[in-house]
Amino acid sequence: MAKNLSNNQTLLKEIIRQDFEESEIYDDENSFFEFFAASQVLKNNDLSDEEIYSGIVGGGHDGGCDGLYLFLNNDLITEDQLEGLTAYKGSELNFTIIQAKNTTGFKEDAIMKWKTVSDNLLDMSNDIEKYFENNRYSEQVVGMFTLFRDTITKLIRSQIKVFINYYYVTLGLEVNQNVEEQAAELKKVVNELYPSAKVAVNFINADKLMELYNADMETVINLKFSENPISRGKNAEYISLINLGTYYNFITDENGKLRSSFFESNVRDYQGKNSVNSSIADSLRDSSDEDFWWLNNGITILADKIVPIRINELEITNPEIVNGLQTSTEIYNFYSNNRNLIDNEQRNVLVRVIVPSSEEARDDIIFATNNQTNIPKSSLRVTDPIHLQIEMYMKSRGLYYDRRKNYYKNQKKKATDIVGVSFLAQCLISVFLKKPDFARARPSTLLTDDETYNKLYDSNTDLDVYYKTALLGKKIQANLSRTTDMTSAEKNDILYYLLYAVSAKMFNKKKIVFSDMKNIDVDAISEEVINTLKDQIYSKYKELGGNGRVAKSETFIMEIDKILSQCK
Repeated sequence: MAKNLSNNQTLLKEIIRQDFEESEIYDDENSFFEFFAASQVLKNNDLSDEEIYSGIVGGGHDGGCDGLYLFLNNDLITEDQLEGLTAYKGSELNFTIIQAKNTTGFKEDAIMKWKTVSDNLLDMSNDIEKYFENNRYSEQVVGMFTLFRDTITKLIRSQIKVFINYYYVTLGLEVNQNVEEQAAELKKVVNELYPSAKVAVNFINADKLMELYNADMETVINLKFSENPISRGKNAEYISLINLGTYYNFITDENGKLRSSFFESNVRDYQGKNSVNSSIADSLRDSSDEDFWWLNNGITILADKIVPIRINELEITNPEIVNGLQTSTEIYNFYSNNRNLIDNEQRNVLVRVIVPSSEEARDDIIFATNNQTNIPKSSLRVTDPIHLQIEMYMKSRGLYYDRRKNYYKNQKKKATDIVGVSFLAQCLISVFLKKPDFARARPSTLLTDDETYNKLYDSNTDLDVYYKTALLGKKIQANLSRTTDMTSAEKNDILYYLLYAVSAKMFNKKKIVFSDMKNIDVDAISEEVINTLKDQIYSKYKELGGNGRVAKSETFIMEIDKILSQCK
């Protein structure tokens, strides 16, 4: 007799079924479960759906890896960032490996596959390229392990701390002894290769998965001041001193980790042990009578809502620390190593808490508080007025421009209706600059070039151009999602080429300008047209090798133009 499912198992099956039916991205429920599991495991990393999707590598030749993600100090790292990657001493590099099975048990085979792939691809003495060339592992899997190895090599002088975390996710309840023993052997294999790394094998069962699913992505947290705060406006502005120990507890989670989601809008990354941060650290170690806030700049926190709880305590919804990352990180570093000092700490830091009156005001605060030292202008792009205008225009037409990362995801908007900043940039550069190869190869660094940015985001460009480009990109993406005879990697490889080809076909020309897109009726573009071009592009892609190298090459676009020339 089949064992009855627990309540959590039953509820999760229903949640997964309903979410799968709404996703419109995955071909089957088991494939969707890989995305669902990664979304829950990585919830605290505050990734967008696009970022989660980009790490899904499950399929043929995956070595037991359904999801692979690399984080440096909680920031997702991609291949195109490697060249300019830097890290302060003691930075944390976290390689996250996920296997998700839509079953009700844990099996030894999953761990055994991890032992093999880890032994093969984590060993730096092995020629990792041969495993792709002999078709042992997929290009995506080899690529992510290569990125991990290359990142360690590049940052070796920064003495980074390495974490390798394996997550085995199922709808099971118990892990038997044999599977636990396999996990212990896996840790031993990896620690022999990386003796100083912290290796963990995590079993996420139905109960833990339900706990993760129910964890509210909206953050509501209390903050207690040392003094009665100065306030102005109706629960909109507060300024006061906060005890350093209290502030440390505010910016850390229940595991003592820095709440990285609090710092999403602080465009300046932690700068390590430079002269300014060394001075902050010195003032924390100093036991003189001078208070900390006399010697250091304060903290600016933006919030969606502030509710006074007591005369000196606020309930803050979705806090964003938009200025004070350097100070906050030094406070975190100091008390993480001196927890015994927290309870008796008497010193304070100056904190402002503000509910912006509008999105424009919010952007102005972020820009002003982050523009007082030298920061690359590219980091402040989304505070440019054009991006707010795009967001407002799309929103009135049923699309949601994710200018504030995960803002609409947290509002439970459908993933198919959310347009990421990078996705729109990739669509624009593919259609109007005819560079789908660039869009495919550099998803994280598209907006760093001033010349390219100014061409794509001219303030005089009709907003309908951005809306229709995104709408067409989403239509192409949805079409590919329904294609059952391609892997997720192959769909990603040809997505922007297909977008360019459909646009060129509709306009009957290969040099497309903004005014062309304004006149297009996206709804009128038939699936037949898309499917015909898709089949032709995919066939040529496979003929040339069928991998990411083809998609990232500068010559594949010429093959697409040949296809278009042959079309009637």
